Amino acid sequence: MDRRTFLGIAAGFGLKEVSARTAAIPIIDTHIHLFDPTRPQGVPWPDKNDSVLNHPALPGRYHRVTRGLGIVGAIEIECSPWLEDNQWVLDVAANDRIIVGTVGDLEPGDPKFRDHLARFHRNPLFLGIRYGNLWGRDLGAQLAKAEFVSGLKALAAAGLVLDTANPNPPLIADLVRLTDRVPGLRVVVDHLPQLEPPADAAANRVYQANLRELGERPQIYVKVSEVLRRVDGRVPDDLSFYRGRLDELWDIFGENRLIYGSDWPNSDRWGSYPQVLKIVREYFVGRGTAAAEKYFWKNSIAAYRWTKRDANQPSLS
Repeated sequence: MDRRTFLGIAAGFGLKEVSARTAAIPIIDTHIHLFDPTRPQGVPWPDKNDSVLNHPALPGRYHRVTRGLGIVGAIEIECSPWLEDNQWVLDVAANDRIIVGTVGDLEPGDPKFRDHLARFHRNPLFLGIRYGNLWGRDLGAQLAKAEFVSGLKALAAAGLVLDTANPNPPLIADLVRLTDRVPGLRVVVDHLPQLEPPADAAANRVYQANLRELGERPQIYVKVSEVLRRVDGRVPDDLSFYRGRLDELWDIFGENRLIYGSDWPNSDRWGSYPQVLKIVREYFVGRGTAAAEKYFWKNSIAAYRWTKRDANQPSLS
């Protein structure tokens, strides 16, 4: 990175003091979505009337929107419950090395779950599955079913990860129960900055206790994604507005269990990719170079166990 490029990035993010070494930290984005509404079969999401999102979201476009920002790799997170869309994403990813993995969609309670898992797990880009408040699912209700828990144990035995979806206080409580029953399963909690804590004092105490219990479990990671929020019709772009929520996650989960995710292109609802990155980059750079490196790429290896596909992607070795 030359001096002009470095100064441009530093100025663009509004950082007063950024070392060249810190600005050059490689970034693995652990939460992007890939879809193509122009396919003959269409897509289950986004809605065809969504003027913001109803456009092809493919690696070429992702390269364009992240150019010059230090993004060297990304993990695709499912945005379709259709079984064969797992294969569609793997086929797309095969042709672009910026995609270091995908988290697919399979039903752990399905009688064919193990067959489907074995099929997709043969591809090293398949890193796990997503389950939570999405597609009408209820994790808490499923935990009462032996076949569902057995499926999650099979997922853990395969060394794969479970991503959650769209957290709320009941889901946080369910994750405590889940990791009681399947303690060997690595779990990534996404979009936690968007969760609204209960307004009721008693309910909030229960939520906080559950969150702190998760903080004591080393196999649970938190994706600091969907950080930006809309308030009174505008999206604040000053770190001070978000610092309290970010400090809470830092205090509970620490520097070894927080990972970066943009939620692109869903993030376009709140701002451009540089705006999404600006807040978390300023926050974690402020925590020091070592913490920023963990957040932007090192912790993602521990959480997802992805393997580098391109020379510019980092590795712990």
